[in-house]
Amino acid sequence: MKNIILSLAIGAMAIGPAIAQPQDISKVNGSVTAEAGQEYGKLSTVNGSVRIEADATVGAASTVNGAISIADGARASGLETVNGAVRAGDRVEVSGDIETVNGAITFGQGSRIGGDVGTVNGQIKLVGTEVNGGIKTVNGGVDLGPGTRVDGDLTVAEAPRRLISWGSRENRTPTIIIGPDSEVRGRLVFKREVELHVHESARIGEVEGAQPQRFSGDRP
Repeated sequence: MKNIILSLAIGAMAIGPAIAQPQDISKVNGSVTAEAGQEYGKLSTVNGSVRIEADATVGAASTVNGAISIADGARASGLETVNGAVRAGDRVEVSGDIETVNGAITFGQGSRIGGDVGTVNGQIKLVGTEVNGGIKTVNGGVDLGPGTRVDGDLTVAEAPRRLISWGSRENRTPTIIIGPDSEVRGRLVFKREVELHVHESARIGEVEGAQPQRFSGDRP
């Protein structure tokens, strides 16, 4: 009898309700919001912003025309936008890559990025952030604030001819700042002219294509 009861119990567990999967949210027009402290799957929209509130957990978040904001303590597997900025607060964790085409990328104190950070036209500003991958831009500047660490390469790529012909923005000289107590463990590779400022307390790898200018104080 005990064996029969045990068998029935195991069978009931096997056919019980499946564990609910986190909800995906997808739109064409309109903003998407992940509420504070909740868990979601993928978030996507075409024309609209993506807002991830404090301590929420989401999968990949993407938009075409819109910004992505991610509040303190939130987590995501990846962030991507074409025309819009990515703005993150403190203690934000992104396990994968972060990409924009026309938009800035900013991350606050205590954040961690598991993949690469890349943009074409946009400033990258990180404060006290750990980047396990590399950083790549074409026309944007890079500002690594106090305590930021980049494990991979920091690269400024050469602008394609079709971009240069669009206007003066693509002809500006990008400014690269490696701030106090920051570190780039990989190479610093510059395929175009840049202004490279490295704090006297910062640590960097091999530099290709630019001459570092050392500075003291908070800003060059």
